[in-house]
Amino acid sequence: MAAMTTVPSYAPSLWVRVCHALPRLDLTMQMKDNIFVPDSWEYQQTLLVLSSLSAIALVISLLVVLSFLIHYCCCHRGDRGEGSEEEEEDEDGSTGHGYSGKKGRGICCVTWVAVAAVTLCCVAIGVGFYGNSEANDGMYQLTSSLLTANYTLASIDLLISDTISGLQLSISGPLTSMEELFTGSKPFLVSTRNCRRLSENMIKLLSSISLARSSVDAGLWNDSSVSGASIIPLTPVPPSVAPTVVPGSSLMPNPFSPGWAANTLMVNEDYRWLSYVLLLLLDLIVCLFILLGLAKQARWLLILMTVLAWLALFLSWGSLGLETATVVALSDFCSDPNMFVLNSTQFNSGTSSDVLDYYLTCSRRMNSPFQQLLTQSQRALSNIHTQLSNLDRNALTQFPKAEKSLREVQQILNSTEGNFHQLVALLNCRGLNKDYIDSLKGLCYDGMEGLLYLSLYSFLSALAFTAILCSLPGAWRSFPSESEEYEDSDSESEDPFTSHQARRPQASGSQRGAMAPFYNYPGAGWTPPFSSAPPLPTPNVSSNGNPGYESLPLTDRQSPPPSYSPSMLTGYGGSQSHPNPAHSRNLYSR
Repeated sequence: MAAMTTVPSYAPSLWVRVCHALPRLDLTMQMKDNIFVPDSWEYQQTLLVLSSLSAIALVISLLVVLSFLIHYCCCHRGDRGEGSEEEEEDEDGSTGHGYSGKKGRGICCVTWVAVAAVTLCCVAIGVGFYGNSEANDGMYQLTSSLLTANYTLASIDLLISDTISGLQLSISGPLTSMEELFTGSKPFLVSTRNCRRLSENMIKLLSSISLARSSVDAGLWNDSSVSGASIIPLTPVPPSVAPTVVPGSSLMPNPFSPGWAANTLMVNEDYRWLSYVLLLLLDLIVCLFILLGLAKQARWLLILMTVLAWLALFLSWGSLGLETATVVALSDFCSDPNMFVLNSTQFNSGTSSDVLDYYLTCSRRMNSPFQQLLTQSQRALSNIHTQLSNLDRNALTQFPKAEKSLREVQQILNSTEGNFHQLVALLNCRGLNKDYIDSLKGLCYDGMEGLLYLSLYSFLSALAFTAILCSLPGAWRSFPSESEEYEDSDSESEDPFTSHQARRPQASGSQRGAMAPFYNYPGAGWTPPFSSAPPLPTPNVSSNGNPGYESLPLTDRQSPPPSYSPSMLTGYGGSQSHPNPAHSRNLYSR
């Protein structure tokens, strides 16, 4: 039973304590206290100084990118002539893949730098999506707790309003009729007037119960306002069906209204969540298309992605400044939220500090500030029931016409007693304190964690885009020019029927000089008569006995000589080096 009645508590997390301990400087570089006072100009100066650190980091990243641009544009301009000769020598010594020379090494270096930067950017995007989800979960828990607290306060106001209206109805209706009927009987008339007096006293006691009612929602309950009671109830709508109402004013109402705060936070959170999703998608698109531009060596795509990378760099550093200021301010609030609520005029106007302290701490040693009012109201109800019971036993026999009015008063008092018991339960601190603790956990645990992850995302994405912008000039220099692309396409289109295997021996042959045919060997110089063709190469016999002419390229094959019959070879055999007909048949009859 002790575990079931334990009051939930709140303690600042480690990250809240670490961020709260950061030093604070104003515009004059003087140390300031880390007390959360958002309306103070000195406190706002400290937040501006902290957020300006991201602007300094942006300037440093711009200088780094500018130094790389100067390096690639100015330092390599005089080396273009020497670089072209070196590239030709490197291409002559390459194996056909284009990555053995300095240009190939430059392409590999730029590619790996771009891949590393894009990988870092993708990691940052993943961290950003997680942080955005955590922050959204924390704000959802905060708004749900505020709506639940608003529903509790609205239920309290509704019960008070119904009780007061019922008592006023009994005074103006049945009790007045009973006084007219009991005019001739003084004891019954005194009992009826005592019931009227106790009812009026109970109305005053219930009207003094106030929990910082707001005038923002007054227009929703004009029909339920009761004359003689200064009650402006809140909107009694459950959190599950509460509509999202856009507040008409951006200023916080005085006194504070949980319903107004929940609606304002929901609207702002929707815009914040959507903004971060669009920023994350922009970073992802830029990173992927930069890789595509490097792979395809598309200059127009690289130019477009460079412009978007500059935009993403500015947005990353700007969001980091906003997140830094928000994290510091939130840590100051979460380190001691009770002190801010008790000292804030928006919260304690219309509500005493004792009432706020009772609901914020909900200590067992503290008594309810409404305990005396509720006790007096309960006694008044008991006295009214006692007076009506006496009239029911004694007066109805003499005045039977008063039975109807007496039954109406008893029915009103029964409903009033039920409302009163519900009111006592709702005025207990456990319900509202649980909503308060849940809202703090959502804001200071999940919300703080989400903001820290978003800050890490902004920092990593800013570093990644700085590295990308530094590597893009090297990628641009490594791309082949239009003249080189034209020469390559022209050389490849000289002979459309030349195979790739034939081009490589020709290219290697041009480097090593003219090489003698591999079939020039002694005894192979016999030339058939009336033929200008070079000597026929000795056929390479394959495994199945067929000549292996298929291993030669088409361009290296010579036209076969004409075939001769044995009679023709006999007439011309005297002038040949091999007059043997059998030898000629072995060469040309296949």
